[in-house]
Amino acid sequence: MKMAKVGFIGLGIMGAPMAGHLRAGGHELYVYDLNPIPKDLLEKGAVACASGKQVTEQAEIIVTMVPDTPHVEAALFGKGGVAEGLKPGKIVVDMSSISPIETKKFAERIGQLGCQYLDAPVSGGEVGAKAASLTIMVGGPEEAFARVKPLFDLMGKNITLVGGNGDGQTCKVANQIIVALTIEAVGEALLFASKAGADPGKVRQALMGGFAASRILEVHGDRMVKRTFEPGFRIELHQKDLNLALQGAKALGVSLPNTATCQELFNSCAAHGGSKWDHSGMVRALEMMANHEIGSKKG
Repeated sequence: MKMAKVGFIGLGIMGAPMAGHLRAGGHELYVYDLNPIPKDLLEKGAVACASGKQVTEQAEIIVTMVPDTPHVEAALFGKGGVAEGLKPGKIVVDMSSISPIETKKFAERIGQLGCQYLDAPVSGGEVGAKAASLTIMVGGPEEAFARVKPLFDLMGKNITLVGGNGDGQTCKVANQIIVALTIEAVGEALLFASKAGADPGKVRQALMGGFAASRILEVHGDRMVKRTFEPGFRIELHQKDLNLALQGAKALGVSLPNTATCQELFNSCAAHGGSKWDHSGMVRALEMMANHEIGSKKG
């Protein structure tokens, strides 16, 4: 694509490397965050702005990457926000993981300003953000998707237009259900193996060659064995995502019993000071119930 003027709002663990890839791709980059802008982004030529409105006035495609639904609403529609700087023809791309229901409302409000909206949540965590290997699940108009796709290509590998506005967020909620349940399964399996006296590291290695193999067994199983629970993806953020799943399930009349169990395990971790642990730290709740830590001697 021709070089675009891109705005990026939200430069945290995920947003900063994502924005960096856009700048490395040669695009003009206008950035804003409530916290100081990372120095390396400025050194690469990103232009710091005083507000989301100022970012939007400079850019033709504006990306938001913030923690939760209220933060997106504030970034878009709050004082000095994106909406104040929009002119017809611009595209707003929210890459946060938020409520599908609210997303549809945000898209409608942006549409009333003559602009298009894409919800494009991501999966892959800090590792994927840094490696530009994120999975990107997109909801919105095909025309807008086609315009933004070259930017997505700089940030991710598996990029899918799932459907209309809100469908990207629905897909991300589904993703987070699978991730949480798989972390729980890996945690139970390695805890069982360790308590039985087997070497959990070698058990994990053996399982990686069979039908139980998964990216979570590979990455988070390794975290569980090595006791490395620095995020990554924080438990408090996964709690937020499972809350969206459980609220949505209630509204839809769907039962998600194992999603609820995983949320309770996250709640237990949070009660023990673990809100900011990596979500693989869910295993600690299982360990507390078993009075056994993976990797410790049988006892």
